[in-house]
Amino acid sequence: MEISMIRHGKSQWVQSGAVTFREFNQWIENYNSHGIDEEFVCPPETLRKAAEASIVITSDLKRSVESAMLINPHANLISSPLFREVELPAGSMKLFGLKLRPSFWAISLRLLWFGGYSKNCESLRKARLRAKKAAQQLIGYTDQHQSVVLIGHGFFNMLIAKELQKAGWKGERKLGTKHWNCISYSLLE
Repeated sequence: MEISMIRHGKSQWVQSGAVTFREFNQWIENYNSHGIDEEFVCPPETLRKAAEASIVITSDLKRSVESAMLINPHANLISSPLFREVELPAGSMKLFGLKLRPSFWAISLRLLWFGGYSKNCESLRKARLRAKKAAQQLIGYTDQHQSVVLIGHGFFNMLIAKELQKAGWKGERKLGTKHWNCISYSLLE
């Protein structure tokens, strides 16, 4: 039995200039609503895992679903909001028009989130509970399908990986956030 977790393909949405906090909230909406860049090359190992899978699970976000359809258009596909990325806290901070790169806003807000700030999003505790439920669901799929692929999101995939490891699954834990990153887990016997 094997569970492979793949991070979705690169988003079509590209805007690298500095933005205000309010503009960053719009940037996130744009990132979520745009599809993936189909010209981005998917590693052969990721393509192989997707082709061998009996079932492909995705979040219900466009970039996750489109990634699955791109790398395995004939897959038995199941989409669920359970596998969505953990959102970043949002709000209406003015910050005097301070403009920063979107990646800096994302890192700063994720650090604040780890510190307990979760305005307008789920808390770290709730995200961990959701990841545990997601891991249990993936494990359940392996009872019917020997090879399961999840095409999800970088941060939430890491939370699921921790839960799989707690449940006795072994795999490499990679901290990278590259698109199409594939990490496979197998049950320790």
